[in-house]
Amino acid sequence: MHIKTMMMAGAMGAALLAGPAQAKQGDILLRLRGIMVAPNEKSGSILPAFPGERVSVDNSIMPEVDITYMATDHIGFELIAATTKHSASGRTGTTGSIGKLASTWVLPPTLTVQYHPVVDGHVRPYVGAGVNYTLFYAENASAGLEAAVGKTKVHMSDSFGWAGQVGVDIDLTDRIFLNLDVKYIDIDTKAGLATTAAGTQRVKLALDPLVFGVGVGMRF
Repeated sequence: MHIKTMMMAGAMGAALLAGPAQAKQGDILLRLRGIMVAPNEKSGSILPAFPGERVSVDNSIMPEVDITYMATDHIGFELIAATTKHSASGRTGTTGSIGKLASTWVLPPTLTVQYHPVVDGHVRPYVGAGVNYTLFYAENASAGLEAAVGKTKVHMSDSFGWAGQVGVDIDLTDRIFLNLDVKYIDIDTKAGLATTAAGTQRVKLALDPLVFGVGVGMRF
């Protein structure tokens, strides 16, 4: 029993002394996350035909890949790549009775500069700030909208904005770590709906989503 206890204590001590998956200058950190993109939309009116009527945008869950290059022990540059699909729906009035108006895919490549205050710890928080360029593609009118106003072409303008980020890496092994991350992305767009029966309608949208992510990473 005494020998077994000593062996267990030795194993625990070795685990505590094991080196963390620390990020050093020149390292590359590759992360795979599952993300939920939750828009904090602010909608203008749908003009000119539906003043006072606004739209809401739903959440989306998708995978995300990012890569961080550590320029120094404390400063990293992260490129974030993910694409998500969202639907826009009317809130009240005529468009509210239709419900879903349109859907679009969103691609917001984002580059952040990160500060990593802890280099050698098993738990390493970071903060980041940067820029994004958001592309909207594969925009489509809903069946309900086209049933109400005829064939409709949807276009959403691309957007340039800023981004903020906080996160933490938590060691699982000497190279693999758990990652938790939250981002804010500044996204504005103008949506145009070219309809058969109601002419062209336009609405301004500030999407400004929070992006919640959890995943695993590896240090190279």
